[in-house]
Amino acid sequence: MYLGIDLGTSAVKTIIVDDAQRVVASSSHALTMDVPRPGWAEQDPAAWIAAVFATLDALKADHPGALAAVDAIGLSGQMHGPVLLDAAMKPLRPCILWNDGRSERECLALEQRWPALRMITGNKAMPGFAAPKLMWIAAHEPEIFAATRLVLLPKAYVRLVLTGDVIEDMSDASGSLWLDVVGRDWSDEGLAATGLTRAQMPRLVEGCAPAGRLRSDLAERWGMTKRPAFAGGAGDNPAGAVGIGAVRPGATFITLGTSGAVITPVDAVTANPERVVHTFCHAVPAMWLQAGAMLSAASCLAWVARLLGASETELLAPLGARPAAPSPVSFLPYLAGERTPHDDPHARGLLDGLSHATDRSVIVQAVLEGVAFALADCRDALRETGLVIAEADAIGGGSRSDLWLAILADVLGIPVHRLAEGETGAAFGAARLARLAVTGEDIGAVCTPPARMRTFAPDVALSAAYAERRPRWQQLYRRPS
Repeated sequence: MYLGIDLGTSAVKTIIVDDAQRVVASSSHALTMDVPRPGWAEQDPAAWIAAVFATLDALKADHPGALAAVDAIGLSGQMHGPVLLDAAMKPLRPCILWNDGRSERECLALEQRWPALRMITGNKAMPGFAAPKLMWIAAHEPEIFAATRLVLLPKAYVRLVLTGDVIEDMSDASGSLWLDVVGRDWSDEGLAATGLTRAQMPRLVEGCAPAGRLRSDLAERWGMTKRPAFAGGAGDNPAGAVGIGAVRPGATFITLGTSGAVITPVDAVTANPERVVHTFCHAVPAMWLQAGAMLSAASCLAWVARLLGASETELLAPLGARPAAPSPVSFLPYLAGERTPHDDPHARGLLDGLSHATDRSVIVQAVLEGVAFALADCRDALRETGLVIAEADAIGGGSRSDLWLAILADVLGIPVHRLAEGETGAAFGAARLARLAVTGEDIGAVCTPPARMRTFAPDVALSAAYAERRPRWQQLYRRPS
């Protein structure tokens, strides 16, 4: 048995997977996000630990035999958020999350201090990444920065609590702006630019490599017959890629979770940081992921559901399986700023074209279309690196909607496939990495793609209508002067 733990922004999800790669048990525990000021986002690392323990306690209560038989554990986690620890290995402050936009000025300063940043990291300095957050802390909370002895990303902090080991994997480390993504090692120059040293960083391993063992007291707490080994694990999107078998070049997938992305595995880096294409190490050796990322995807539907006082299911039901035509209303999905292609933490959402005739369904359709248009922007930024995307798999909570996947296919003009188990990709990928860490099996033999449950082919007429509408949608965005 193999355990996969996914530390998300809204929940921790833990699953047990057997040798036949079947999910035999699962448990989840909700998390909340703190917003101290507009544009800020934080979480208390203690809440992560409480949620992880809650899921494992639930599995012990409901599936003691399966949990007892676990051989290895894999971790997946939300990326980019630094956990600052003191000399006693205790967090000094809440974690500043991936969608926090406070460090915009620090991004400019970092690129000035470190001119080789884009070449070494494959990325542009953006507020979501960990390095500019540390610069913000140094400027605004100098006593916290001075007390910092160790900087970990979220899942590495969970590993520290569960194992006592200070280890990070290559994929998550890529989201820090301290990693040489081609050399797959910390950049001493990048660390120095933010006032840090290698001594304050965890040891690096590949995602499928061994990375510690569960503490004996915790193994006893959860009734495990042995101390399971840990794998290096992965950031959430790389873990999702492993979960759906996207471990070969060109296996493009689209994530429709809280955030969204168009992601393609590559075996050679062709970075495009000027267009805000993200370049990360994959969770498997000698592979990378290139991604166009948006900060609000399925969360846009959740937002409009709260606004209109209805459930997401109630909003989608009247719309059917495919629109007859584009909505007369346009929606910009920049509720928390945006990454690809704008790199603008100040960007905000917009509904345009409202009239007395506008009803609820028109607005809901516009929200789905706005997310699809933003994903098309991500696709175009990837295309500028030479990546040709002919089809894509869809994962995440938004992939449950037939209507949304049909709209995506029409806007992108490519087939979009719904996968079996498409909502458990990150935790499942973490469990696969756990298996690889202890068995040494061939990566391709373990990381096979799940069945495609349904394919949504583009409708020629609707694709043409969306292609005509999209330039007008793009003109709605105006970068603040």
